Amino acid sequence: MTPEVYKKLGVRPVIHGSGTTTRYGGSRLRPEALESMRQASTTLVNIDELNEAAGAAIARMLGAEAAFVTAGASSGLILQAAACIAGDDPAKITRLPDTRGMRNEIVIQRAHRFELEDAITEKTAAVAYLISPFTSPPGVLTLPQVIQIAHRRSVPVIVDAASMLPPRENLTKFLRLGADLVSFSGGKGIRGPQSTGILAGRRDLIRAVTINASPNQALGRAAKTSKEEICGLVTALELFIAEDEAAEMKRYTDVCTIIVEKLADIPGLRCVVEHDPMNRVIPHAVVYFTPDWAGPSGNAVQVALAKGEPHIYVQQGAHQGGYFDEIAVDPINLSPGEELIVAARLREELTRH
Repeated sequence: MTPEVYKKLGVRPVIHGSGTTTRYGGSRLRPEALESMRQASTTLVNIDELNEAAGAAIARMLGAEAAFVTAGASSGLILQAAACIAGDDPAKITRLPDTRGMRNEIVIQRAHRFELEDAITEKTAAVAYLISPFTSPPGVLTLPQVIQIAHRRSVPVIVDAASMLPPRENLTKFLRLGADLVSFSGGKGIRGPQSTGILAGRRDLIRAVTINASPNQALGRAAKTSKEEICGLVTALELFIAEDEAAEMKRYTDVCTIIVEKLADIPGLRCVVEHDPMNRVIPHAVVYFTPDWAGPSGNAVQVALAKGEPHIYVQQGAHQGGYFDEIAVDPINLSPGEELIVAARLREELTRH
C-alpha cells in the first residue's frame, strides 16, 4: 500500500531486493529511532554539546576513543580527509579545499605492497582502505598489512566500511586492528536515519573531524546533521547492537530459501543461498546461469523487474557487486510476503519465451 505522502507526490513504491542502496531509499528506519527524532524535534539544544554527548555514547558502544555523527558515510570520508590534511589548525581549516602547502595526498592501493610503500611520501596525509563487498581482488593487501606499512611511516589509516554492517563485530573489529578512523553508514544495516553515518577512532582525529564539521564554518558545514538525526542514530545503534544476530541471519536465510525453492526446478539455473563474511555479509538468494541456460539474460530480467508492476529491484551482474552475470536478492529490505512476489516475478521473467 502506497503511503499518502508518496501518492500526493505521484511517486510509486518499490520492492527493494538489492540491499540498502541509497538510490532506492536505503533501509527502513526503526520506529524507535523515529520516535527519538520526534522527541528531539520538540526542543532546541546546543549542537556542539549534542555532538559531544552523542559521540561519547557511540564511542562507549564501539569501544573507541571517540566518535562523531556524520551526514552519511560519504560525508564521513570528506571529514576523514579534512581531519588528516588540516587537523585542528584553524588557518588550514579555513583554507580548505585549498590544500597548497599541506600534506594533501590520500593514498589508496592498487594491489601490491611495494606500490603502496613507494606511494607514501612527505605529502601523504593518510592511507585510505575500502572494505566493501566484491572489492578485494587477489593481491590486495589486507588491512593489518596496510596499517603496518602506514604506521611505520607515521601515516594514519582511514577506513571506509560503510556497508559492512551487519555483522556487528565489524563495529569494533577494524578499530581493534589499528585503523585510525573508520566510517560506517547509519542508514543501512543499523537502520538509523538514512543521511547519517558514524566516524570512530583516535581522539585527536575525531577532535579534528569535529572542528572541520558543522555547525562550524568549515568544509563540512554543508554536510549538516540535525538534532533529530543525531538522536535517531544513537537510538538505532543501541537497538542494532542489542539484537540477536543469529536470529536475524536465520530470518534472512528462511526468506532466501523460499525464493530459491520457487525457482530451483527451472532448467539451466543454479539457485542457492549464499552467505560469507566479505561479499554477501547477510544471506542472499542467488540465481546463476549455467552453460545450458537458453532463456533471457540476467540484465534483461533485471530491467523487466524494474519496469514492471510492482516495481522490483534486484542485484545483477558484476557492475552491481557480483561474481559474473548472476541475479541476487538481498532480503534486508523485504517486508513479510514480498519474497513471494519477488520469486513469482523472477519466475515469470526467467521462463518468458
